[in-house]
Amino acid sequence: MPLEILLGLVVGGIAGITLLLHLTGRSRLRLLTPETAQIQWLRHFPDDTVIDVTVAHDGHAALVRTETGAGLLWSFGADTVARHLLDFDRIDHPDGFEVQFHDFSTPRVLIHLDETECRHWQHLMEPA
Repeated sequence: MPLEILLGLVVGGIAGITLLLHLTGRSRLRLLTPETAQIQWLRHFPDDTVIDVTVAHDGHAALVRTETGAGLLWSFGADTVARHLLDFDRIDHPDGFEVQFHDFSTPRVLIHLDETECRHWQHLMEPA
């Protein structure tokens, strides 16, 4: 098979899969509620005991407090990512704040919050 035809098939296949995923809704961000955030947190960290869950107004992030400390859960497409807040920097951003983890697997995340939420989350993220 000529390389040009093979290249066209590969590019067309990838574009088709991307379009199919988008049309079926698989590219939308997961919306979190306190219940789904707790379920997702326990999926990532099954040994944790969840004390409290605070979900952002946009439903794409949650601050989870556990017996071992606070953690952050956020939407990443149709899935979620969760990290304990152990070694991080919180940087103010016009849309909320940015959390920079000192971890190469998850370098940073932008959490969209309004002004009231920012103050509340900042208070909850402070170590006890």
